[in-house]
Amino acid sequence: MAEEMLVDQNEYMYSHMQAGTMVRTPGMSRFISKRRGDGLYLLKLEDTDARIAAAAKMLARYEQKSIVVTASRVYAMAPAKKFAEITGVRLVEGRVMPGVFTNPNRDDFFEPEIVLVSDTRNERQAVKEASKINVPVVALCDTDNWIKFVDMIIPCNNKSRRSIALVYWLLAREFLKEKGEIKSNDEFKFGVSDFEAKIDIRTKV
Repeated sequence: MAEEMLVDQNEYMYSHMQAGTMVRTPGMSRFISKRRGDGLYLLKLEDTDARIAAAAKMLARYEQKSIVVTASRVYAMAPAKKFAEITGVRLVEGRVMPGVFTNPNRDDFFEPEIVLVSDTRNERQAVKEASKINVPVVALCDTDNWIKFVDMIIPCNNKSRRSIALVYWLLAREFLKEKGEIKSNDEFKFGVSDFEAKIDIRTKV
């Protein structure tokens, strides 16, 4: 009997979690189910679901103050910030500067015990910094992401506003359950919309 998913599969589908890109990096091949006729690679939702659960367990082994989450893309900043706010972990928003994890002379120096990144392409410096101090990296990775120095891959659409919000919503919920701060899903009083980046309707698309 198949294990129940963290959220209904339709919720994953609605968020376009499975939609990758037209580029496939070698390290992400194992998480791809197929290539559509238009060239878009699709991710395996069962892998996404299992990896979110595993990542939450992994992160929960550490004290909140020793965990860093990074976000540089516009759609990732709001979900990562909400995740940090709810779980009590540290947020590095925007560009990760060289030396932030490795140079004690920097005013913003901080040496984490584990790092969660939203995109290995945009946050490559965070991954490099973590590798230099030999701390594990958990990363949201799309089909086109490189995975060097990544210890735990969460295969997902890390470019869509809804899908990133859903990933961080699930990570926050499962993290708090693993920490014993909530006992059930019903005790988690936040919705996916609370994690979504807000769009200014006055801004032209």
